[in-house]
Amino acid sequence: MIKNMTAHDLKWLLKRGVAEVIVESELLKLLESGKPLRLKQGFDPSCPDIHLGHVVGLRKLSQFQKLGHRVVLIVGDWTAQIGDPSGVSATRSMLSAEEVQANAQTYMDQFFKVVDKDKTEVRWQSEWFGKFGLEDVIKLTSKFTVAQFLAREDFAKRYSTGRPIAITELLYPLLQAYDSVAIEADVEFGGTDQKFNCLVGRELQQMRGQRPQQVFLVPLLIGTDGSQKMSKSLGNYIGIDEPPNEIYGKVMSIPDSLIIDYLELVTDVPDKEIADFKEQMANQSINPMVIKKRLAQEIVTQFHGAPAASEAEEHFTKVFQRGEMPEELVPLKTSAGNKSTLTAELTEAGLTKSRSEARRLLAQGAIEIDGKTVTEDLEITQIKKGSIIKVGKRRFAQIAGNN
Repeated sequence: MIKNMTAHDLKWLLKRGVAEVIVESELLKLLESGKPLRLKQGFDPSCPDIHLGHVVGLRKLSQFQKLGHRVVLIVGDWTAQIGDPSGVSATRSMLSAEEVQANAQTYMDQFFKVVDKDKTEVRWQSEWFGKFGLEDVIKLTSKFTVAQFLAREDFAKRYSTGRPIAITELLYPLLQAYDSVAIEADVEFGGTDQKFNCLVGRELQQMRGQRPQQVFLVPLLIGTDGSQKMSKSLGNYIGIDEPPNEIYGKVMSIPDSLIIDYLELVTDVPDKEIADFKEQMANQSINPMVIKKRLAQEIVTQFHGAPAASEAEEHFTKVFQRGEMPEELVPLKTSAGNKSTLTAELTEAGLTKSRSEARRLLAQGAIEIDGKTVTEDLEITQIKKGSIIKVGKRRFAQIAGNN
């Protein structure tokens, strides 16, 4: 059942955390019609985890669902198995069907922390592309010209500088567009960097006799480095499945210039309150850390609950503001016959995701033992009992057992 919208509902839906709607007047008519809309959201399962950058759009999907509309989640399993032949995208490597399935499951587990599972229809690209033959591909490519695709900003830049563009890359916008045809999407959601692809979908639907989808674009969230969009490959991300202390600490590390953007894009803090915060920061009548703590608490609460957010705030205050040791230290066990290394034990304990990440942190001087930076991958038995190991900015362990 479609909920009647108030003026506040419309403003919240179409203005807060929105970059552009194409075409807003058409979308308004669809919303006023009382018909449940099919909201398209696709994802590339080459990477399993969701970060706050993804949450900007997912929150919008959730808001539409609460009004009675239906999300259609498209798993890009078919294109993920093609990969990126140009080598331009480090995140779009060729994957096996098993890897795609595993990544997709992890993604969906996290996706449904934000979006209502009961109001979501999950579709796999292979449902339609698995039946595609060469004739279908040729028919699809005949609908557009090379000149149209070279108008896309990233293609245009690479073409003008003589950098290669693989033919397969030109197919991706077409395949994404065909997804819209296959599910008869009413609205497609994406970041501003997806504008071209979404518009191709709108055009292809018209060619196929369907009503063209509306395009709902959200801003790209800047990462914790304060300069580039949030990305796992850049290491400037805040993952929604990370522990509460990690999320809280990462939020506290963002530049003050991003506080208002984060409040607007990934929280439900009222517009009036955000406007007050903005004014207070402009006239320097408030310490930005006060607002940042509120932001961190809001975000941790979303994914782990209010009690976890309170504990994370206490941990941050104790460890990072007062310089005390955390109450809980991850134990690293050693024994006389254990020839394991520091990087192996940190990975085994879950303090790093892989041995390669641990070695990278060592090389960067981001690991300390008893307050002293180490860059060598020591045998674990070389580290004395009771030593405190700091990994990055927010993870701590202690050597236990007998040396």
